[in-house]
Amino acid sequence: MKAVVQEIKPVVEAVFEHLHAHPEISWQEIETTRYLKEFLEAEGVEVETFGDSTGLVATVGSGSPCIGLRTDIDALWQEVDGEYKANHSCGHDAHMALAIGTLLVLKKLGVPEQGRLKVIFQPAEEKGTGALSFVKRGIVDDVDYLYGVHLRPIQEIGTGYAAPAIMHGSAKMLRGRINGTDAHGARPHQGQNAIEVMAQLVQAIRSIHIDPMVPHSAKMTMFQAGGESANIIPGTATFSLDLRAQTNGAMEELFVSVKHAITSVAALAGVEITTETAAEIAAAEVDETAVQLMARAIADTLGEEALVPPIVTPGGEDFHFYTLERPSVKATMLGLGCNLAPGLHHPAMTFDRESLIPGIEILARTVQGTFERLAQGE
Repeated sequence: MKAVVQEIKPVVEAVFEHLHAHPEISWQEIETTRYLKEFLEAEGVEVETFGDSTGLVATVGSGSPCIGLRTDIDALWQEVDGEYKANHSCGHDAHMALAIGTLLVLKKLGVPEQGRLKVIFQPAEEKGTGALSFVKRGIVDDVDYLYGVHLRPIQEIGTGYAAPAIMHGSAKMLRGRINGTDAHGARPHQGQNAIEVMAQLVQAIRSIHIDPMVPHSAKMTMFQAGGESANIIPGTATFSLDLRAQTNGAMEELFVSVKHAITSVAALAGVEITTETAAEIAAAEVDETAVQLMARAIADTLGEEALVPPIVTPGGEDFHFYTLERPSVKATMLGLGCNLAPGLHHPAMTFDRESLIPGIEILARTVQGTFERLAQGE
């Protein structure tokens, strides 16, 4: 296995360099999709694309069982050196290179001998909507095991270490509007002060209490009210809320409590407050067998001492919608140590690119081991 991984290293490095230099934001990964399609077809891989969406699915083999490997393909939009641009500061360029490298290694090894390997290049992870769109297309309906990968920041693990699961938390972003009536600064009784309403709402949300043993938070992340005229009391305002919880159950409880706070404040202030869900991410629900298979692959690649426990993180990943929407899919995500700094989503994020090579070996061993397990009827 190691010799084959080293053999494809120059190809993987070239793929990464291209993808790193050509980032595209969510739902606009047009050139990324084209590049991946042309590369994979040149390697003799069957590729499926979609007329109404970016992203693609590459398949090797036929029949069942079916093992899936998913990678995200979008970049972030952020300010880099004073200029707003697409930027791969979450490592999706590395994830794509890892997926392609794994596919090439397994193909060279003749895996699968029976069944299919399905590599899913999913758009719009950063929007939290890409996985759900692929679920609706039925892309994982025939998948028995599904694996993913995400680079981990140095604050969690460094180069040479890896975790067989990432226990992401749930996230929900709300957009809201306070609909009241403007009033003259001298006649506040003739309207409603949206700023005061928002102050009450902030306090009501801070008073929410759910199980303290489950990490969670709810906070205001944007509030806009008023204009240039200082003698007008604004009756309307817009705001955004960020909700986080480590489990899906806690998120549901938190969300209900936040909605109750909004309803109560609106009634007390005599205004209408409307909200909509702008984005949401499910918390991780991993399969223990998939975790064990991944752990074995990590130990075989890096050594037992490099295998670390599943990583618990408040960050979110839409990968987990696959298992939430299709419970029959057994899944986990590799947490790959790579000395990533200063952190994920930092505009100047860097990582140890040499870590891509053992990462590919871990994923290839995991997929190969899963096919072997299923062939034995387990």
